[in-house]
Amino acid sequence: MTARIRLPEHPTGARIHGVGGYRPTRIVHNDEICARIDSDDAWIRRRSGIVSRHFAGPDETVITMAVEAARKALAQAGTPPHDIDLVLLASMSFLEQAPAAAPRIAHQLGAHTAAGLDIAAACSGFNHALALADSLIRTGNAQHILVIGSEKMSDIIDPEDRGTAFLFGDGAGAVVVGPADQPGIGPVVWGSDGAHHHMIAHDRSWLDTRDTPGPWPTLRMAGPEVFRWANHTIPEISRQAVTRAGLTINDLAAFIPHQANARIIDTAAKALNLAPHTAIAKDITTTGNTSAASIPLALDTLLAQATLPTGAPALLIGFGAGLTHAAQVITLP
Repeated sequence: MTARIRLPEHPTGARIHGVGGYRPTRIVHNDEICARIDSDDAWIRRRSGIVSRHFAGPDETVITMAVEAARKALAQAGTPPHDIDLVLLASMSFLEQAPAAAPRIAHQLGAHTAAGLDIAAACSGFNHALALADSLIRTGNAQHILVIGSEKMSDIIDPEDRGTAFLFGDGAGAVVVGPADQPGIGPVVWGSDGAHHHMIAHDRSWLDTRDTPGPWPTLRMAGPEVFRWANHTIPEISRQAVTRAGLTINDLAAFIPHQANARIIDTAAKALNLAPHTAIAKDITTTGNTSAASIPLALDTLLAQATLPTGAPALLIGFGAGLTHAAQVITLP
């Protein structure tokens, strides 16, 4: 008789058990940004809703910020580091191709037996990682997973580029995902459009830097095109994620989109016709666009206000370079 593979027993669902955030100590207001671009504070606020953002110092890296956010998430969840089976890091600003950052994060946390891998899906990377964590736990391949978004965007932007210099900030957010008797993370709706990868991309490759003397590669963005794509994509994907979770838009206690631009957030909220009781994350005002870190940081900010009930549904949606998008409904920890 042929031997058969036996699969591990698995829980009914997975949910977020703890949340943590880290923001660098240095706060950069619009006037400091304007000193190097042809703009002013009023223009930046009108165009993006951003008043200030945080920039990391020399000793604050993608790894150190991730570790600090993860420690807070572990403490809130009551989960010791040695119980973590996997660390997933979403980042587009970690500048070392090998080795990955996640194994080093796991080591610094004391999760010495945890697997670790990095996920490159830009501003929707956290959503992608959260979907993977949910699937791994529900199949019994892991019990507790750290999902982290950590970005030092100040390393990859041109401070003199009027199209991007004012948008981005640095920081990290983390969640602990573990088993649950009832599903606490809904089905993911995700996708990509590689034909339009050029809309958010570096202006030159690292090979160009090696072979031809020139400037450091920095991020560039086709702002109006990205704005139109986001305004079309967010409502459509949001409705799909809510429907797949078996809910309606009116059921949502919170709407937590990627903090790309306040105008995009407002337009999406209006298109979805959110209920008056639905809290809308606007962390971008004082944090800027922190790419893969923006959703967990915005979630951390909302939870700190202590106005949302535990177990209530919240919609998360990420979108950005690639072009990539991903959305799912979660229950709030």
